[in-house]
Amino acid sequence: MSPGILLSFIIGYFLVLLIISWLTSKKSSDNDTFFVANRNSKWYLVAFGMIGTALSGVTFISVPGKVGAPSGDQFSYFQFVLGNAAGFIIIATVLLPLYYRLKLTSIYSYIEGALGTWSYKTAAGIFLISRVIGSAFRLYLVVIVLQKFIFDSYHIPFAVTVLICLLLIWSYTFKGGLKTIIITDSLQTFFLVLSVFLSIFFICQSLHMNIFEAANAIKDSSYSKIFFFNDFLSSKLHFSKAFLGGLFITVGMTGLDQDLMQKNLSLKNIKDAQKNMFSFTGVFVVINIFFLSVGALLWIYATKYGIHVDKTDYLYPTIALKYLGIVPAMVFMLGLTAATFATTDSALTALTTSFCVDFLNFNKKGDLNSKKMVGIRHGVHVAFSGLMFLTIVIFNAINNDAVVSAIFAVASYTYGPLLGLYSFGLFVSSRQVRDKLVPFICLISPAVCYFLSSESAKILGGYVFSNELIIVNGLITFVGLWITSFRKPESWGDWKPESF
Repeated sequence: MSPGILLSFIIGYFLVLLIISWLTSKKSSDNDTFFVANRNSKWYLVAFGMIGTALSGVTFISVPGKVGAPSGDQFSYFQFVLGNAAGFIIIATVLLPLYYRLKLTSIYSYIEGALGTWSYKTAAGIFLISRVIGSAFRLYLVVIVLQKFIFDSYHIPFAVTVLICLLLIWSYTFKGGLKTIIITDSLQTFFLVLSVFLSIFFICQSLHMNIFEAANAIKDSSYSKIFFFNDFLSSKLHFSKAFLGGLFITVGMTGLDQDLMQKNLSLKNIKDAQKNMFSFTGVFVVINIFFLSVGALLWIYATKYGIHVDKTDYLYPTIALKYLGIVPAMVFMLGLTAATFATTDSALTALTTSFCVDFLNFNKKGDLNSKKMVGIRHGVHVAFSGLMFLTIVIFNAINNDAVVSAIFAVASYTYGPLLGLYSFGLFVSSRQVRDKLVPFICLISPAVCYFLSSESAKILGGYVFSNELIIVNGLITFVGLWITSFRKPESWGDWKPESF
């Protein structure tokens, strides 16, 4: 397909997003609008838009590609998705009521009251690092596709492609923030879901199958195994590892992550927030089944026509953009663009919100919506866009693994301490942490986990960690907090000392 046609499509797509941004921010572009959409969002729009944010370009490209990976993944990712669903239910029933009761703008403000100032800044800092890395990985995935199939034809360097993408995202988010994103993400989720179903249709058409024949072909193929119960010690695909990893990564990456929780906090009340989470969970599980089905059909297609790809991440874009024709190529690019930019635009807003509230103390200053405060927020927004640009360029220079594996490996290290901090705050009210020691504990825990991940086969009788490493990470943090804490004297009541 002509790079010029694809480029024209991308330009048209962003013009639509810019029009939406102008319509949603022309009446108000203050900080209340940017941070929490004036707490007046519709739950069904938030629920639908969150699908695109949660799935991202990783699900769109890496998950289908991994179905036929040499490691024998097949449909094992669905075990992880089931763990995700359990995690979403915990978020809806445990964390959301807490956030709404405290009327938070940044969810890390809870840590300040529960553990102390140093703990609070540590939690917010962990989020900033984690989200910059995770969002950069996700955007990197779509940029390499754009580079390979569009910008290489015009001899445009990779770094310039990244810069163009980030400028486009910044242009439609810097005024309206969350209020704009709730609308644009809903639109992008619609495009994402549509592209999945249309991709299945076009692949089936190319394979000369109807939908029922395709379903039987997937069932009878060597790609359809879902549950893995053999070889608990050395297999990363074992059900218990995938399910528990999915559960705790969801609690960490969603429930303790400002990005997705910020959308929930823009709703009027806890009832709407819980309706949002429960409905989102159901659709999330179903849509992942279709993504895995796309993967199986792509590998069946590749086998039939002798198509070889260097990386599993290249399977979907290669077939969609080179073999299926113009309309399927446009459908693929629509879904990929929607999935990735729905994730990145919301991440930039969440990063800006967290830094402004958690480090610049916007919520503790008088006029949140003054011209000066809005100007500072604009500056922070630009700075995080620049930081993400640098992260993507660096990652492009060193990445060797499938992006999906890299993201969840990073999550296991960075979100584990958040699990430990929140667990201690929620379940150990009788003890006081030594606040100034908390940053060191949160650094030691990932370091220990890195050692365990590298050496576990030797020291644990052949056991190999997968996504469940996040549980160990959170547990080490929790134990570290417990060991260095002390019992509160009864005379303190709810008072917490500033530092120890």
